[in-house]
Amino acid sequence: MKKQKANGKMTRREFIGRATATAAAFSVVPSRVFGKDAPSGKLNIAAVGSGGMGGNNIKKCKNENIVALCDVDWQRADKTFKMFPDAKKYWDFRVMLEEMGDKIDAVIVATPDHVHATAAMAAMKKHKHVYVQKPLTRTVYEARMLTEAAHKYNVKTQMGNQGHSGDGVRMLCEWIWAGAIGDVHEVHAWTNRPIWPQGIDKPKEVMEPPKTLNWDLWLGPSPERAYNPCYAPFKWRGWWDFGCGALGDMACHILDAPVWALKLKYPVAVEASATKVNDETFPLASIIRYDFPAREGMPPVRVHWYDGGLLPPRPLVMESADRFKQDDKSVIFVGSKGILTCGAYGDNPRLVPSAKMKAYNKHLPPKTIPRIQGSHEQNWIDACKGKVDQADSNFDYSGPFTEFVVMGNLALKRLGQRLEWDGANMKFTNDEEANKYVNLPYRSGWTL
Repeated sequence: MKKQKANGKMTRREFIGRATATAAAFSVVPSRVFGKDAPSGKLNIAAVGSGGMGGNNIKKCKNENIVALCDVDWQRADKTFKMFPDAKKYWDFRVMLEEMGDKIDAVIVATPDHVHATAAMAAMKKHKHVYVQKPLTRTVYEARMLTEAAHKYNVKTQMGNQGHSGDGVRMLCEWIWAGAIGDVHEVHAWTNRPIWPQGIDKPKEVMEPPKTLNWDLWLGPSPERAYNPCYAPFKWRGWWDFGCGALGDMACHILDAPVWALKLKYPVAVEASATKVNDETFPLASIIRYDFPAREGMPPVRVHWYDGGLLPPRPLVMESADRFKQDDKSVIFVGSKGILTCGAYGDNPRLVPSAKMKAYNKHLPPKTIPRIQGSHEQNWIDACKGKVDQADSNFDYSGPFTEFVVMGNLALKRLGQRLEWDGANMKFTNDEEANKYVNLPYRSGWTL
């Protein structure tokens, strides 16, 4: 070590040398701090929920560093564990986040719906970027809190509605914005869900969970109850305490095209009709109606949602010769100058009748929305690395979207009543009873 000069001053050469060393030290700060590539050029990604859909999300990120995998059922996650043998394995995401610390840059959350918010918030509080499966949350309040947290902790976010990264929904938006069907005043959307039991009561049998499943962690913030295979691993979507029913499963896909194309945010009212509703499971079939105000030069619009095999009326303009069919999930836009349809992911948009589509093909509007290169997951990775400013379904978009989707389930609790909504203040103005469902309590030991 060189001796310090007697007068305590550094030469210009020494100052530059120390400054360079300091800059070098800061260059290894984790990528999330600056939104740029990590020194290795790869993100260190962890996952909460590593089997099922989570496994698919993780595989699409395999070119990054998969450093930790968490799941409450290690048998169900075994295939993913074997695919990434160097990743540390955890049961509890809270332990994973605490122990791994700055070794994690970003987190995929692909648990059942009731754990989405707690896992995502825990990750964001640790300044991790998050990719969260749809629906973003189970309640309106949770969605609002995650949206605000993304700004507070300055992280990159994405909801897992992969159709949002497709070319079809972009083309649909461009057509509607170009006036292809005039002013849209009505939308009809439907799904074949549920494909799991609903309209049933809580089972009376008390059963032991499989040894590979940590049932207490699976319950997470939801009320304690005995294990039964009617809940896990697949049928949880139909239960109020765990899922969001048919609406939660598919609306974040199917309603994405209307939300984007029609610039929808908070509805002013929601109303539901359905088969019998009980306190345990969602109804067998339902219709939800959302009313949206005029916005950005567009007129008020009513969005109709159908599930459980219910379908909208077939528009008269759709002649039998048209190839359009009321399949298991689709969307109809009704405009002042015509009708446009698309698939569940905004794919295959087309005008009807077919003669109108044939004529429109000769005068398609220009492509004004940038196309996504790569997968929905890659779009998020690019945002984390600073290659794009934001992922396309970041929480500024998907948070308010999720709020109004799950609000439809809330309306099922107040069947037949038109609930008037104050979006800015997150409350119903004409039904105090409905407001208690906006934010639901958590089990002791769990917080948002």
